[in-house]
Amino acid sequence: MEQIKRQSMRPLLACLMTGITLLGLLASCTLPVSPVPAAQVEATATSLAEAPSTETTPVAATAELTATEVSTATELVTTTPTVTTAATSLPQETYKDIPVGFTSEGFAYRGNPDAPITMFEFSDYQCPFCSRYFIQTEPAINESYVRSGEVRVVFRDMPLVQLHPNAPTAHAAALCVADQGARLFWMMHDQLFQSQAEWQSLPDPNPYFLQLAEGIGADSAAYSACIEGDEKTATIEQGLAAARDLGFSGTPSFLFARAATDETFQLVGAQPYDQFAGLLDALIAGESPQQAAEPAEAGDQGIPFWASAEGLAPDPDRPGYNMAGDAYRGNIDAKVVVVEFSDFQCPFCRRHTEDTQPALDKTFVDTNQILWVFKNFPLSIHPQAPAAGVAVECAADQGKFWEMHALLFANVNTWSINDPNPVFSQLAEDLELDADQFATCLESDEAAQKVQSDMADGQQFVQGTPTFIVLFNGEGRIIPGALPVDQFTSALQEIIDTSAQ
Repeated sequence: MEQIKRQSMRPLLACLMTGITLLGLLASCTLPVSPVPAAQVEATATSLAEAPSTETTPVAATAELTATEVSTATELVTTTPTVTTAATSLPQETYKDIPVGFTSEGFAYRGNPDAPITMFEFSDYQCPFCSRYFIQTEPAINESYVRSGEVRVVFRDMPLVQLHPNAPTAHAAALCVADQGARLFWMMHDQLFQSQAEWQSLPDPNPYFLQLAEGIGADSAAYSACIEGDEKTATIEQGLAAARDLGFSGTPSFLFARAATDETFQLVGAQPYDQFAGLLDALIAGESPQQAAEPAEAGDQGIPFWASAEGLAPDPDRPGYNMAGDAYRGNIDAKVVVVEFSDFQCPFCRRHTEDTQPALDKTFVDTNQILWVFKNFPLSIHPQAPAAGVAVECAADQGKFWEMHALLFANVNTWSINDPNPVFSQLAEDLELDADQFATCLESDEAAQKVQSDMADGQQFVQGTPTFIVLFNGEGRIIPGALPVDQFTSALQEIIDTSAQ
């Protein structure tokens, strides 16, 4: 047992032990350049006599990264010849009350075609960081800059097939829909990101993409003819070539062009909104923006927003939630934070919640030693789990996150059916929630996007559920699986003792 305890306490990702180095690196999906030693990312298995304590699902391959290639922004000193900002004269449409159309080269854009600033987004529909940007940052950019007419966004295809084998097919699907109009393109664009978890591991995603196209009103015969004719390969290759010319090796990557001066600037990675705002404000004002982020030195990278002090801070407008949008319990000033990635349909997650968590709460959370944070991570093997994640987020909108959390696990056999929403509505009624507000939330995109955002946050760290990321003293450790109470207690106590030194 002593050997098991020591083994479970070893960092499961060695690079999480150096200031959460891996967390800082993972702001974009990047093509392999300089391999990280295998010992740095090898997980240490906990050998238990009982059944395996996690459920796993295939996840996208993790990129091999170098410290200076990701999460950096660099200024270009020369004009890039691959950039064309002119808009086409084809009839203009709108999507979400924003003008949309195609450039003279045929690339989809949104925003004022004559905007003084053009932002070229090089993206990959299967990249979790592109999804995170789409969910967390893009809406704010649309509201602050695109809708006002100051910035136009042009989408470029950059599927990293080495990392995301289904990405090229997804890009071809969006481009085939684009043949039927700019508005339909942006609708498909949104659908692909919102449903990324559903199609990323499919052996053949084409039938799923056809359903998406039909669902947004695209002509299925024209779409199918386009897909079967392999017409969009050249366009995708053109996007990849443009990205290479710009020196981009990861997604998402952004090129900003100021029409008045022909100056261009770059930003790489799913950076916080403030990074984009600072650069755009300077460009709009006619100033030369300062370099948004210095190239990171090894071991000195920033960490994801959800694991940062800013992200973990309480949201003053939403009690019980932090600024990253995650529910929490316990002392907000605790030196140790546990971030739990869980799946409401996973039996091991249920076992942890019902058998182990009460003891951990009594020992650590209720005594103000640990801040406990919850994030959704529904596995593809559990078809109703994403909907359950939506249900708990909808309950959270009415201040009943943890109450719904408990009911979902307690009643998992009841709602594990083809249409679980009626059961969720009954649970909401049991909690005395506003029925109409809850039902409206279940059908909206906002809660589903929050679940998808949690998935993107955990993509590179979570191989099965439940998974616990423990943050302390600027370091991080991963505890995988529904460990027995004594092992989990010993693991956390050792971390608490270390944090106090």
